[in-house]
Amino acid sequence: MTHDNTSAVKERFDRLGAKRVVEPDRCVVALDHDVQNRSEENVAKYAAIERFARDQGMRFHPAGSGIGHQLMLEALHVVPGALAVAADSHANTYGALGALGTPIARSDAAGLWATGEIWWEMPEIVRVVLEGTLAPGVTGKDVILSLCALHPDDVFQKAVEFDGPGIAGLAMDDRITIANMTTEWGAVAGVFPVDAVTRAWIAERGQAPFRESETVPDPFRSATITLDLGAVEPGVTGPDTLARSTPLRELAREKVPIHKAYLVSCANGRLSDLESAAAVLRGRRVAEGVELYVSAASANVQRDAERSGAWQALLDAGAIPLPSGCGPCIGLGAGLLRAGETGISASNRNFKGRMGSKDARCYLGSPAIVAASALAGHIDGPATEARPALAPRIERHPALASSDRDDAGGPPLGTITGRLVVVLVDAIDTDALCPKELVYRDDASSEALAAGVLTTVAPGLAALLRPGDVLVAGSRFGVGSSREQAAGALLAGGIAAVVAASLSSVFRRNALNNGLPAIESPDLVAMLRELALGPIAVTSDTITVDLDLSTATVRGRVARIQPLPPVARALLSAGGLDGYLRGRIP
Repeated sequence: MTHDNTSAVKERFDRLGAKRVVEPDRCVVALDHDVQNRSEENVAKYAAIERFARDQGMRFHPAGSGIGHQLMLEALHVVPGALAVAADSHANTYGALGALGTPIARSDAAGLWATGEIWWEMPEIVRVVLEGTLAPGVTGKDVILSLCALHPDDVFQKAVEFDGPGIAGLAMDDRITIANMTTEWGAVAGVFPVDAVTRAWIAERGQAPFRESETVPDPFRSATITLDLGAVEPGVTGPDTLARSTPLRELAREKVPIHKAYLVSCANGRLSDLESAAAVLRGRRVAEGVELYVSAASANVQRDAERSGAWQALLDAGAIPLPSGCGPCIGLGAGLLRAGETGISASNRNFKGRMGSKDARCYLGSPAIVAASALAGHIDGPATEARPALAPRIERHPALASSDRDDAGGPPLGTITGRLVVVLVDAIDTDALCPKELVYRDDASSEALAAGVLTTVAPGLAALLRPGDVLVAGSRFGVGSSREQAAGALLAGGIAAVVAASLSSVFRRNALNNGLPAIESPDLVAMLRELALGPIAVTSDTITVDLDLSTATVRGRVARIQPLPPVARALLSAGGLDGYLRGRIP
């Protein structure tokens, strides 16, 4: 699946010299991101995308149909047992139907169109056992927000396999929300088993042949996390991070004032979400000075909400309707947060600056909490009973033997020597690497991309970068959106290589596909901290990264870096995916 980024994918497709999409009936185009933009330029862009999709024989959903991930599910483009990818980070959503849904980059999408092939790194697998039953008023959103806060690093770069007796009591909408936000949890996929709930959901929408996925053998799991659903309580995450979650009953006492509230996104824009918000607001009005924005996950969902009366109840309460699409969740269109404002959203991300000004604050919560907060004028929600604090329960399994992982071989790459730039900050997201304002500007210049690098994390740093610099960062570098411009912006700024304690899998894909070495080295980060270099600095030191010996040298001291696997070496040797694919196009 591609969305508004189809035009950028087509540019890569054309650059490869490809003419026809090899399997167009397996490709979906859904226009969903900038649907409020009626400028002549965007209308022309959308028309060109539609012509291309229809000429190629792809499955096409025009603007206003809904968010691509929701359409992939409700149109049964995704079925259990399938591998389904999207050029968008929330492809994890498809795991709710028992599919392996996972994100790819724009360059990957162009390569798939042209060759039908893709490269992959096999992740470790974490089993998440759900026990018990959710208490009244507790939702799938509360479950995934709890997991993000309790286990912030335990599934990073891994695939999540949900299991356990508690799943039977989860409605499909809750499963979709949980699978969707395994992206924010740091996982490359989050897959639910196929059961009676799954089969009934599919049967309501038609019939599609599928095979049920198989359980992964125990030796391939690196850990097991157990969560008692009965102990989960409504909570609010933030501001501006998913690593901090506060029980609603505690935060409500602080009466944190809000200016905007959002019932939007592919995380929580389905019928049950709108109905739960309507139940809070029916017959009432949002607080004076608060703007409540509502957008259904698809046009079909909005029609269902209109029939149920939920949509009108929200409008009567003062909600401002938006067309079905991404909108404020991605920082586009009406209702964005202004400097100094605080918002609460039922969307999936609250990264600083994502939904508006970088000088605003944003919290995340369930639709009922968002509605109650809009009603009260401060963060609030339905009253619930206090429960014992959730305690992390994780069992770690022996790591796979090195012989089971393919971490050697491939062409020689030599060394990279450059000025050391350190930004030893954890969880630098792709919104910080490439501002949202540039993401859907196909004409964004290299200068504009370079100027936007790390502005929310290290203001002024971009102007100090020069060609050949090596950037060293903290853990979970490149989390968040799958935007390929995050790698492109670093290249535009002159960065010759990125070394981090750990890297987001999607960012690493984007970097390697664009010929940017992206390397993990907890040892190097620890060594630089010991040398008191940083946390943010453009140093006068030189760093040498030996990609063949897997070492990094600073001030005569040597740190180990993770060896690059053969596919990474092949991509870097070819200058990126474009060079790698040439000669493979039919």
